[in-house]
Amino acid sequence: MHSSTNDRLFSVKIKKGSDFIDDFSIPYYCIMLFRGKANFLVDFVEYRSHGNTVLFLSPHQNFKWQGTGGIPIRLLTFHGDFYCIEYHKKEVACNGLLFNNIYLTPQISISDTYFEEIGQIVQKMKLENESGNPYSNAVLKSYLQLILALSSREKSILLGQKKLDLIESKNITVFQELIEKHYIRERSPAFYASELKLSPSTLSKNIKKQIGKTPTQLIQERVILESKKLLHLTHKSIKEIAVDLHFEDEYYFSRYFKKNVGLSPMHYRKDVGISIVAK
Repeated sequence: MHSSTNDRLFSVKIKKGSDFIDDFSIPYYCIMLFRGKANFLVDFVEYRSHGNTVLFLSPHQNFKWQGTGGIPIRLLTFHGDFYCIEYHKKEVACNGLLFNNIYLTPQISISDTYFEEIGQIVQKMKLENESGNPYSNAVLKSYLQLILALSSREKSILLGQKKLDLIESKNITVFQELIEKHYIRERSPAFYASELKLSPSTLSKNIKKQIGKTPTQLIQERVILESKKLLHLTHKSIKEIAVDLHFEDEYYFSRYFKKNVGLSPMHYRKDVGISIVAK
């Protein structure tokens, strides 16, 4: 068996749920494929799934398995240096759909046909990665792009089928728009409740029911998402990023980031790297 030259940037493994008994957080994009009832945490938010599931994690998202330990999981991981989802956004619009969207669930439920199809592709990737073939890099990227394209299509279809109560749906949409407009300066749920002419408790109840997160969690996640974007997609210093995000200073920003992500902005940038599309 040849050892792969891609091991540092790409891997395919078969694991069990019990392998994730400890918190799992790595500087790679992750795609997990499994079937059966499962409970798990992503960034400390609980999700439940059943049937055929594909789960997508961005670099250094915290994951913890809480479901049945014996469920086999096909785990595909890749670093941004191996496949940059921002660079390939014209071919596969997965950034903001499969990855890096605080308003959408990180997993999709899929049919038996699609589950088998993507499972076969993952198996081909595993064999290709172990082959030591000089053309493996290009082949693996093509397979990965196919999985991302199929998954993006599937999730788009599922989102199109989802219907919410009209009044609550309107509040959710406006709340998201308000976060996108004000999150840099306004981080109190009370501000958003006031803008929506709701009590903070009513806003929290509506948001929790529809998205599964509290307003505070969404605001924090939006700040962290932008922080990660600036660390990965720009050459700005930590101090400049802190100023852009309206923190008092870089030290407060670093503490805020580490509390939510588990490592410092500098460590995150070192692990994830600066993208080839960085400005």
